[in-house]
Amino acid sequence: MKFLEYTPLERLNDFFSHLNLGGRTINGCLEAYSCKHTGSDKKLSLSLENEILDYLGKSSDTDSSSPAEILYVHSSRKTLIYLVLTLYHLYPDYDFSAVNAHQFFTEESWDSFKQMFDTYMFEASKEWTETNEGSSLLEALYKALDEVVRLAECEVYSYIPDSDADPFLERGAVWSFNFFFYNRKLKRVVSFRLSCESNLVADGLCYEEDGEIFDGMDI
Repeated sequence: MKFLEYTPLERLNDFFSHLNLGGRTINGCLEAYSCKHTGSDKKLSLSLENEILDYLGKSSDTDSSSPAEILYVHSSRKTLIYLVLTLYHLYPDYDFSAVNAHQFFTEESWDSFKQMFDTYMFEASKEWTETNEGSSLLEALYKALDEVVRLAECEVYSYIPDSDADPFLERGAVWSFNFFFYNRKLKRVVSFRLSCESNLVADGLCYEEDGEIFDGMDI
């Protein structure tokens, strides 16, 4: 996977970088990658493929609607491997298990993404409109993504890990999302990470341990 630089994404990244909204701060980042293997990707890709095949060989689930069923298709395994490789590049300190990863990737649509964005980024969208001559943040995001990965040709995925294996949930995080816009023809993927952190924690208004609340009290 090779990191790709695109000017339309840089403008949005400048806006999403540490966006203070009073009681909370939004952090977001858009990154584009070529799906062509580089360096250790080939070895890791082969390892992931073998792990998935081993998982399928041991699986006794024959339900056609099961998450495992789609992995019998080579193109689906290839897509999963590209997405997992992207995660490894985004978060090199985390180990993403191929056996479990397929349970975390859910195919989405632009409409479902838009619904999430409108709900969680309402205040951020107002901030963008006020500082960008009334333009729409969602429209700017759509245009940037369309320029890089041609949204009409994209498959959209979300990453939904267990809370104890979530690299996005830092101390004080209220919520986090990670979406992938994957163009199979271009062999290109754009990741869009969003998280919201409480400024109360950042300002030291929360305690590391409940017991600290009682420090200095005569009890």
